[in-house]
Amino acid sequence: MQNVVNTLRILEEVAVRQPVGVGELSRVLDLPKSTVQRALRTLATAGWIRPAGGEVTRWVLTAKALHVGRHATGELSLRDAAVPVMEDLRRTTEETIHLAVPEGDSAVLIERLETPKVLRIILPLGKTLPVHASANGKAILAHSPPEVIERHLTGGLVRHTATTITDPGRLRAELALIRERGYSTNGGEWRDDIAAVAAPVLGRDGRPVAAISVSVPSMRMTADLYPEYGRLVIEAAATLAERLSTR
Repeated sequence: MQNVVNTLRILEEVAVRQPVGVGELSRVLDLPKSTVQRALRTLATAGWIRPAGGEVTRWVLTAKALHVGRHATGELSLRDAAVPVMEDLRRTTEETIHLAVPEGDSAVLIERLETPKVLRIILPLGKTLPVHASANGKAILAHSPPEVIERHLTGGLVRHTATTITDPGRLRAELALIRERGYSTNGGEWRDDIAAVAAPVLGRDGRPVAAISVSVPSMRMTADLYPEYGRLVIEAAATLAERLSTR
């Protein structure tokens, strides 16, 4: 049983740190390199991971992991409906577009379309986003039930950068502003190098089923781009919500 648990822990760490090698996995998981190596071979044989760029010393997830994950969270049809909308948004902005969904008390990235520009921010699919410090997370949290919002406000707001909102009163006001204008922003609140604008995709009951965002390296985001991208993500989120309502 412990071997199975270790293998699953290693798979999770590959998802977070990819591309990653045996040494780093051994260090962060406090496991012998021989144990990590055996687990990686098992995962590769089963089709869950593959060598990064043909380099057998570093590993990344395969599409199998993503496919199973989508089925597990019921997001396959959401992704299918979202990709054309995301493509339009990427074509207009020429920036990276992210799609995240609520999962428990977090937001999880399930799809990404990358910018054609050389300078970019790449987040791995399956990445958990802090709901109080990321644009996608705040868009989802702002439209969550009151009890969910209060649980986050009273549960302790982790500081990720110097600009993270950690005061419950400030975050409550921020969430009210998001509901009023229709979009959220992140100006380096989670990572100093990321700025983003997001809008919630609301279901028939008014609750968020996802959030769609434009993600930009902080040095490329100017003050005038926030409202411009805000308008675009609101339109994209509304289009996606309409498509989902007909399915």
